[in-house]
Amino acid sequence: MSRDIYLSTALYKVAVRALCEFTAKQGDLDLRFTPSATALEGISGHQAVAQRRSPGYEAEISLDGICENLHLRGRADGFDPQHNRLEEIKTYRGDLDAMPANRRHLHWAQAKVYGALLCRARGLAELDIALVYYDVDSQLETLLVEHHTASELAQFLSETCHGFVVWANQEIAHREARNAALAALPFPHAAFRSGQRAMSEAVYKATLSGRCLLAQAPTGIGKTIGTLFPMLKAWPQRSLDKLFFLTAKTPGRGLALRALEALGAGERPKSGVGEGPDASAQCGRALPLRVLELVAKDKACEHPDKACHGDSCPLARGFYDRLPDARAAALGAGRLDKPALREVALSHQICPYHLGQELVRWVDVVVGDYNHYFDLNALLHGMTLADGWRIGLLVDEAHNLVDRARAMYSAELRRSALDALIARAPRSVRPPLNRLQRCWDGLATAQTTAYAVYDELPNTLLAALQNLTAAIGDHLLGQHESRVEPDPALLRWHFDVLVFLRLHESFGGHSLIDLTLSADSSGGDGLNGDSTWCLRNVVPAPFLKPRFATASASTLFSATLQPSVYYRDLLGVPDDARVVNVASPFDGAQLQVRVADDISTRWQRRDQSIAPIARLMNTQFAHAPGNYLAFFSSFDYLQRVADQLAHSHPGLPQWRQSRAMDEPARERFLDRFQAGGQGIGFAVLGGAFAEGIDLPGERLIGAFVATLGMPQWNPVNEQIRLRMQACFGDARGHDYTYLFPGLQKVVQAAGRVIRTTEDRGVVWLIDERYRRATVRQLLPAWWQLDAPHSTALPANA
Repeated sequence: MSRDIYLSTALYKVAVRALCEFTAKQGDLDLRFTPSATALEGISGHQAVAQRRSPGYEAEISLDGICENLHLRGRADGFDPQHNRLEEIKTYRGDLDAMPANRRHLHWAQAKVYGALLCRARGLAELDIALVYYDVDSQLETLLVEHHTASELAQFLSETCHGFVVWANQEIAHREARNAALAALPFPHAAFRSGQRAMSEAVYKATLSGRCLLAQAPTGIGKTIGTLFPMLKAWPQRSLDKLFFLTAKTPGRGLALRALEALGAGERPKSGVGEGPDASAQCGRALPLRVLELVAKDKACEHPDKACHGDSCPLARGFYDRLPDARAAALGAGRLDKPALREVALSHQICPYHLGQELVRWVDVVVGDYNHYFDLNALLHGMTLADGWRIGLLVDEAHNLVDRARAMYSAELRRSALDALIARAPRSVRPPLNRLQRCWDGLATAQTTAYAVYDELPNTLLAALQNLTAAIGDHLLGQHESRVEPDPALLRWHFDVLVFLRLHESFGGHSLIDLTLSADSSGGDGLNGDSTWCLRNVVPAPFLKPRFATASASTLFSATLQPSVYYRDLLGVPDDARVVNVASPFDGAQLQVRVADDISTRWQRRDQSIAPIARLMNTQFAHAPGNYLAFFSSFDYLQRVADQLAHSHPGLPQWRQSRAMDEPARERFLDRFQAGGQGIGFAVLGGAFAEGIDLPGERLIGAFVATLGMPQWNPVNEQIRLRMQACFGDARGHDYTYLFPGLQKVVQAAGRVIRTTEDRGVVWLIDERYRRATVRQLLPAWWQLDAPHSTALPANA
């Protein structure tokens, strides 16, 4: 007998797909390359199948129902009333027999659950269940059919739900405890910092009203906890399902995890204390909030020399069989930062990276990089849409999102990579590779300048790229069927071309298509060396706008979101987004901001600036010995000034940022900044040490900023300026391309000096252009800039 289906007072909503993935996935993790259908091909395949059916065929049938205390919902692909057949349609390409058995098992489970819900909804006594596999290349169908009575399907549904209901009841208890604890959540410190309360109030109100907020607040006021606390506090009233805290760099994730720890997140209840609604009060500061840190695959992979399938990697073998115990243990651990997640995963002999991916559905707060939500194939955004989550979004150091999003929606193909691939390519793909090479050569030869922008991708190149991807796809499919590992270089090129073509489908006024020709190694005319086709995003707003629209509430915060119109235009935040500029808690007397306007750092006058900057540094250091940071627009400029200072003042300690510094080297650089220390650290503006580092008190007493930080003039940036003018008007073209991005870097770098209300320090702004009113109005209002003067220190300094 099947279990009774009834309406419970404590319903747990779950999508059919999520239910089946929880209960029916089994066997190995297998991510071997299979040339699957694209999203557009999948939609077209579903439509093609529906068009072949008899009149009356129903496509995309919304179904829901109650089983146990589960509220199931989903969308069945199709129902053919003439044959009394429910169809689950799967698009694919290649050899159907090569599909892993565990994937077919999951497809049957989904079809049967939909079948049970359809029988209940329409009073059907029996039903054919069909898996329809549609080959997008041959456009042929493979139909696998099973006949079931309604009672058999109800039995299957009941057993499937019964396998999940214990977990669902646990989730209901967790959510009740979490929401009760969040409603009563106290601020973790004795008092708010100055400015922090105003920021928290703005985030709280924006979250409750479902608005987007752009919050500019000074460095050092505690923005991380000042945004996390109010959004968590508003969570129960807003009925959120998840909170995503997104950062641009690794240190930002660490700050978020420490802030959540300060709030009590991840602490387990004391022995004997359950996880009911009163658990938080019973265990003091413990907050029943599940926190997960997402990291990139290359940072989490235990076996980078192995492929992601059971025949190669031991942590992929039997992954789904061991997943249930690992999942339960992980969620029992509370806070899952990278080390904790790794410990749980390896204790159950499964992959830490993919365990983290599986846990996203069951945790409350995810701390990760921007790309996890905003990227073209972002995991968090895809799951939010699929599962219908109500999410809160916090975007840390949001000024970085402009450049990061541009990179996410840009793609490039290099001729040198193509040449290297041809030299090692298998015979079957050499003809289309050679055709692409000839097409590329023809276009490069016809181009008379080193850099050129195209209105559209040339049709000959587009056809050559499409033909190549088809050929490589067929080759890789054959290797998959033969269980042969693909050539990594061929696979990487294939994916690069696919991304390029996919972005080309959405090409418009927000992007550029350009070809750059590089000089050859022999010093020729510059048109015979390497070359790069680039689909270059300039305005990411059209891509980001749907991501912000998906969020139930979002806050973007930074010390530099001025002017707000710039970020509104480029990031695509909702039209009704609110802007708040939090007053600084710092007194202007804390920071001496001095302008050296008798030095020009322009490219044409850079040689003349080297010695005066070195003299200024020595004079300032002699007047007030301590630790300083000096920021320059390039490594070359940095090295020249540092060398000059070392030559003219060899007794002044210094240390330098180098190109491609690894994490231990960055830590050694920062370790030089100790209280009581003396010297000057040289760094690049906009680099690893220009933001996101905290050196309070005597660890840093001053900074030199020898530039306006503006991107250099070159043909690419000039084309970006023209595109900005076309999108936003002539008046904004230069400012959006050069001035605003540059001054944002300056403010971030100078913000390293004053971190607390007790700090005192000095910042030298070195360039004649700092005397301009248009520049000064973009600097923080609390700065009290002295009148422009020479590099000589004031008499009363």
